[in-house]
Amino acid sequence: MSRRLLPLRVVAGGLGLAAGVVALVAVLGMTGGWTPTGAGPGPAQASPAQSPPGPSTPWPSRRATTSAPRPLSVVGVGDSVAAGTSCDCAPFVERFAELVGTRDGRPTAAANLGLPGLTTGSLAAQLGQPGPSRSVARADLVVVTIGANDLVPLEDQWERAGCDPACMAPAVAAMGRGLAADLARIRALGGSGQRVEVTTYWNVFEDGDVADRQRGAGFADWSDRVTVAANRVICATTRTYGGTCVDLYAPFLSADGSRNPTSLLASDGDHPNAAGHALIARALLAATPR
Repeated sequence: MSRRLLPLRVVAGGLGLAAGVVALVAVLGMTGGWTPTGAGPGPAQASPAQSPPGPSTPWPSRRATTSAPRPLSVVGVGDSVAAGTSCDCAPFVERFAELVGTRDGRPTAAANLGLPGLTTGSLAAQLGQPGPSRSVARADLVVVTIGANDLVPLEDQWERAGCDPACMAPAVAAMGRGLAADLARIRALGGSGQRVEVTTYWNVFEDGDVADRQRGAGFADWSDRVTVAANRVICATTRTYGGTCVDLYAPFLSADGSRNPTSLLASDGDHPNAAGHALIARALLAATPR
């Protein structure tokens, strides 16, 4: 197959006044509360306030007064890759949250808002809805995978008459502007304490054996060029908005793009299978500080 470029107890005595001072002195002397002048000290006795508790009165537990840590909230947004389409498995958003919790010894809560077919424009619309906007606003960490569907029209152009870099550039630039709007919205919702991680793609279109079989000669190399261009824009835009760009190209394909990713893809050749989602979760974990 052609392959590529690249979470004091006062004890009130029953003494009457007739007992007089003698009885009081006796009581105080016995309790160690007062010593007559010239008398030597009596046996040392701890007051009730100083006595260590016995077996029936244990020391207060510090643990009992310490509240459990708040779960780390992880929210995923994006397209069918984030949604887990064609996998019938736990998508990478949920897997990643579990890995972070295990590594850091902290409870986590994951919410996956990924939807098949989302573009950068339709993600912007989703982020404007009350439910998703609240989820994103409350999240400690937001994971974003978006942009591939913006580029789908390029496939038709390639099939009709080819699509060189000049043909790709406007669509890739428009995708970048859409991503910028999405990240600006996420940043406005979550504020400066929120961490945002944006993934790239191994391929914005089909890949592996399926692509070779269904798309024919030349498609793998062409789609790789589109993907590399898109990933550059995704990372540059992410950094502009203070996010972390998480590379998926090298984990799936190797740094030079030469590895066949079929074993990481679902039967449609377009979405990750369980192994692919596990790989994405590990890549996100590696990019996330403790």
